[in-house]
Amino acid sequence: MNAVEYGILRDEGPVVENEIRPGDLDQMRPLPRISVHAFCETENMFRLMEKLAQDRRMAKVSFRINQGSTEAAVNMFSGAPTPNLILLETSAQPGAIMDELAPLADVCDPTTKVVIIGRHNDIPLYRDLIRNGISEYMVSPISLVDVISAISAIFVDPDAEPLGRSIAFIGAKGGVGSSTIAHNIAWGVSSLFSSEVILADLDFPFGTANIDFDQDPAQGIAEAVYSPERLDEVFLDRLLTKCSEHLSLLAAPSILDRAYDFDRAAFQPVLEILQRAAPVNVLDVPHAWSEWTRTLLADVDEVVVTAAPDLANLRNAKNMFDQLRKLRPNDRPPHLILNQVGLPKRPEISMADFCEPLEIEPIAVIPFDAALFGSAANSGRMIGELDGKSPVAEVLSQIAHVVTGRVSVKKAKKSALGSILGKLTAKK
Repeated sequence: MNAVEYGILRDEGPVVENEIRPGDLDQMRPLPRISVHAFCETENMFRLMEKLAQDRRMAKVSFRINQGSTEAAVNMFSGAPTPNLILLETSAQPGAIMDELAPLADVCDPTTKVVIIGRHNDIPLYRDLIRNGISEYMVSPISLVDVISAISAIFVDPDAEPLGRSIAFIGAKGGVGSSTIAHNIAWGVSSLFSSEVILADLDFPFGTANIDFDQDPAQGIAEAVYSPERLDEVFLDRLLTKCSEHLSLLAAPSILDRAYDFDRAAFQPVLEILQRAAPVNVLDVPHAWSEWTRTLLADVDEVVVTAAPDLANLRNAKNMFDQLRKLRPNDRPPHLILNQVGLPKRPEISMADFCEPLEIEPIAVIPFDAALFGSAANSGRMIGELDGKSPVAEVLSQIAHVVTGRVSVKKAKKSALGSILGKLTAKK
C-alpha cells in the first residue's frame, strides 16, 4: 500500500471540523522525531490527516496516511514493524471495537502507541480501551488541534521547559529597512518587557546588526551553523555578544571570503537551541528566496514582512504572502509593516491599494524620517535610545507588543502629528 493514496472514499462519515482559528496552535510544541501511521475509513478524516501532514509542528515526524480500517493495519503490520504511533479511525459499534482491535494487538510492538478515533461518546468504552493499553480515544468530529494535542500528550514531556517565541523579519525588497526594524524590535522587546532576547543576524555576507549595535564580535552565527555537532547552550553562550542587560546578539560574519550556500535544514539546529535559550528570538532574514529561507520561514512562530509602498514591493509582497500561506496553512498570516512612507518626490501606492491584493491590514505604517534613522545608524544606537518620545519610537513599541502577542492590531491610521501609526488595542 502506498504511503498516501488519493482515491475517493465512499463513506464520508461525520463531518470533521478542520477550521483553525488564529492562535489555536500557538502554544503547541513541535513534535519529536517519531513515526506515525494513520488509517482512515472516511474521506473527511483522510483530508484532515493530509492537513496534519502539512503542519510545521510535524516537520520531524515520519508520517504515512493510509486508506482502510483496523483490518488494513493488521495486514500491513503482520509483515512489517509497527511505528511509534498508530492513528486508527473506526466506525465499529462500542461492543465490537475490542474484538476488532484484538488482531492488531497480536502484531503490534510493545512500545507502539495507539489512538482510536471513533463515532460513539461512550464512557465505559473509553475506560475499557485505556485499561487495555490504548493511549487515547477521540470521538468524531475532531479537529487538527485535537490530533496534535493528543500526540503531544503522548510524546512531549509536560515538564519540559517552554520554548521561546521565534519571530522572523524579512523584506519584500532589498533596502526597505527590514533589518533596521528587526534590530529595533529586538531591543524594544528586551527593554520594554525586561525579557531575555536573542537577535540572530542571518545575512552572512552583508549583515548590519554588529554595526547597528556598535559591536565587533569575533564569533557569531557562522560558528553555530558550521558546527552543529558542537551546538548546545554552553557553546551558544560563547558565541553571543551582550548588547544590553537583556539583549544578546548572534552576529553575522559580514565578510566575503566564501560563498554562503546552505542546505534547506542548515538553520534548524540553531533555531531549536535558540528557542530553548531565550523567551524571544528575533531572526533578521536576508531578502532572498532559497531552500533554507523557505524552510526557516515555515518553521518560525511569526513572520514579519516589511515593504515600501511601490509597485515592485507590492508584487514581491503578494508573492511572498501567497507562498507563506501555503507553507504555513495552520498559522496566522505574516504581519505586514509599511516602511519609508512619505519619501519626498517618490510616487507611492496608497495604503488601501497596497493592502487590498494582500488581503491584510498592516500592523504599522512607519513614516520616512531620514534624519532620525540616519543618526541612529551612524551612532550605533536604537531609535528608542536616541529619541524615545518620537512617533517612530512609539510605532516600534507597538510593533513589539503585537509580534510578542501582547496586543492585537485593529487598523493603521494617521496621527494628529501627520505620522501614520498603528492603532492597537490590548487583548481582553
